Amino acid sequence: MNYTFTTFPDRFQWFYKKKTMLNKIKFLLIGSPLPSEMLKEKRLNKIRALAAFSPDALSSVAYANQEIFLGLVIAGSSGLVFQFPIAAGISLLLVIVALSYAQTIRGYPNGGGSYVVARENLGEYPGLVAGGALLLDYVLTAAVSLTAGVAAISSAFPQLWPYKVWIALGLLLVVTLLNLRGIRESGTVLSIPVYLFIFTFGGMILYGIIRAIIQGTPTPISYTAPQMIEPLGLLLVLHAFSAGCTALTGIEAISNGVPAFMPPEWVNARKTLIIMAGIMGFLFLGSMGLTQFFAIIPLDQETILSALARQLLGKNLLYYLVQFSTLFILAVAANTSFAGFPRIAAIMAKDRYLPRQLFNVGDRLVFQNGIILLSILTAGLIILFNGDSHALVPLFAVGAFTAFTLSQMGMVFHWIRLKEKGWHYKAIINALGAVVTAITLIIIGLSKFIEGAWISIFVIPALVAIFRKIHRHYEQVSTQLSMHGLPPSLRPWSSPRVVIPISGVHRGMVDAVNFARSISERVTAVFIDIEPGPDEDELRKSWNDWFPDVNFVVVPSPFRSLVEPLLTYLDQTDREHNDGQQAVLVLPEIIPGSSWQEILHNQSADEIKKALLFQRHHQGLQRIIIDVPYHLKK
Repeated sequence: MNYTFTTFPDRFQWFYKKKTMLNKIKFLLIGSPLPSEMLKEKRLNKIRALAAFSPDALSSVAYANQEIFLGLVIAGSSGLVFQFPIAAGISLLLVIVALSYAQTIRGYPNGGGSYVVARENLGEYPGLVAGGALLLDYVLTAAVSLTAGVAAISSAFPQLWPYKVWIALGLLLVVTLLNLRGIRESGTVLSIPVYLFIFTFGGMILYGIIRAIIQGTPTPISYTAPQMIEPLGLLLVLHAFSAGCTALTGIEAISNGVPAFMPPEWVNARKTLIIMAGIMGFLFLGSMGLTQFFAIIPLDQETILSALARQLLGKNLLYYLVQFSTLFILAVAANTSFAGFPRIAAIMAKDRYLPRQLFNVGDRLVFQNGIILLSILTAGLIILFNGDSHALVPLFAVGAFTAFTLSQMGMVFHWIRLKEKGWHYKAIINALGAVVTAITLIIIGLSKFIEGAWISIFVIPALVAIFRKIHRHYEQVSTQLSMHGLPPSLRPWSSPRVVIPISGVHRGMVDAVNFARSISERVTAVFIDIEPGPDEDELRKSWNDWFPDVNFVVVPSPFRSLVEPLLTYLDQTDREHNDGQQAVLVLPEIIPGSSWQEILHNQSADEIKKALLFQRHHQGLQRIIIDVPYHLKK
C-alpha cells in the first residue's frame, strides 16, 4: 500500500503539539523539522559555499603568521628576515595542494576526500589512517580557530584575557547552533563575517602595499627586533616553516563537501577551491610581506596581525574593525570543521567504522549527531588547553598533512587504474602533491614532536584501532542476524505463555490484560509482594472480580526487591513447562500527560526492561517484552 504525505506542518502538526518542553526549546533554537524533499533545496551556491567551507583556510593567516613569527623571533633580526621567504615557500605548497585537490574533486564528485580516496585506492588501513587524521584535524582546527579568534580580540581589549576560555566556549555554542539549523542558514549567516574579513583585511593589505611602494626602502628589521635568544640554524627555520604550514589546514574541506554544492557539483566545487586558494595566498603573502617590510614587532600579549593593523592604520575605528573582523572569521573558521567533520563521520559510519547514529540525518537535514560530537570534543580541548591556541597548534598539522599525503598517493593510483584521457598529467600533479606533503609531514613530525606533535602521532593509530573494533562488532552483529542457515519455513509457536507484572487493579491494566488474552489463553498476572499484609487478600479478590479467567500469582520478596523475584519466577516457570519457549512479558506502562511527570512513573517498568533486555537466556532463547501504554490526561 502506498501512502502520500503532505507537507510536514499539515500532517504531523498533531504530533508536535505533544512535544516535550525539551523539544520546544530545541525547535526554538534550531528551527522546526524539515521534510526530506527539501534536501536538494539546501544545496549551496558558490557564494554561500565559499563562506561555509573556506573560513579556516582564509583565517589561517591569523595563527600561521603568529606561529612563524614566534618561531623566528628567538633568533632576533637574523631569524625574522626569513618571514617572507618561508611564507613564499608555504604559498608554493598551497598552489601544489590546491591543484592536487582540484583533481580529487573531479575524480570523486560524491565527496569523501582523503578517507574515500585512500581507502579505495590504497586499502583499508591507509583509508582508516586518513579518516582518523582528518577527524582529528577537524576537531583541532575548530579549537585553534576559536581560541585564536579570542586572542585577536583580546589584543585590542586586554581586559578580556582572563575570560578567554568562556568567550571561546560561547562562540563555539553559537557556531554549533547555526550548523544545527542547516547548511544554508549557516552559509548565509557566516557569509557576512567571511566577506567582511576579506574586504577589511584585504583592503588593509592593499593600503599597506601602496604605503610600501611610497616608502620604497624596507625598514631594517634590526631597528625593532629584540635581542637574539638562540642562534639561527636550519632546525629553527624548519620549525618556523612547519608551524606556518598550519595555513594549509582546511583546504580539503571543499573536496569533502562536494555533494553540498548546487549542480554541476564538481564544477562549482572546483571553482570555489581555486577562488579560495587565490584569496588565501594573497592574504597570507601580503600580510607576511608587509610585516617584514615594515619590521613589525607586537607588544606584550598582542598578536602579529594586531601589530600590523596598528602600524598601518593607527589605533582608530579602522583598527578595531579589522580586529573584530579577524575575531569573526576565526570564530566561523570553526565552521569549516562543522561542515567537514560530520560528513566524514557519516561516510565512515555508513562503512561501519563509526556508530551508525553518525549517519542519521537530523530534523534540519544535517548530520546533527556529528555536529554535536564535534562540539563536545572541541569544548574539551578548549578547556584542557586553557584556551591557548599556541599550545594547540603543534597538534593539528600532523593530522592535516597525513590526510593530504594519503589522499594524493591514492589519486595517483586512481588515475593509473582508470587511464582516462590525460591521466599522465593528472597522475604527475597528484604525485607532486604527495611528495611535497610527505616531506612537509616529516618536517612537522620531527621539528614539533616534543611540542605536542607526538600526541597526534599516537592518537591516530589509536583511532584506527577503535575503527576496526567498531567494524568487527558490526560484522559480528550482521553474522548473528543473518538468515543464512535457517530453514525456509520456521515452525510456528504454539500459544505462548504470557506473564503480566501488576502493581494493582486499575484502568492502566485493562488494555494490557485484553492484549494478553488476544494472543494467548495461558495468561498469568504476577504481583511481587514487597510488604506482606491484608492488602494482598484484598488485591486478589479485586483481581478475581475483574479478571476471573486470568491466573493470579503472588511472589514474595523478603528483601524488598522487585526485579530479582520476577526474574526468578520467570526462569522457574520456563524450566517447569520445558516447552521450548520463554514466557512473553506484557508490561503495563503509564504515560504521563506532561514531560516533567515522567520521573513520577514507570521506574519499575524501566528496571524490569533493562534487566530482561540484557539478560543472557539459556538455549539461545530470547524473551519477548511488550509495552502496553496507558495515557494519562494533563
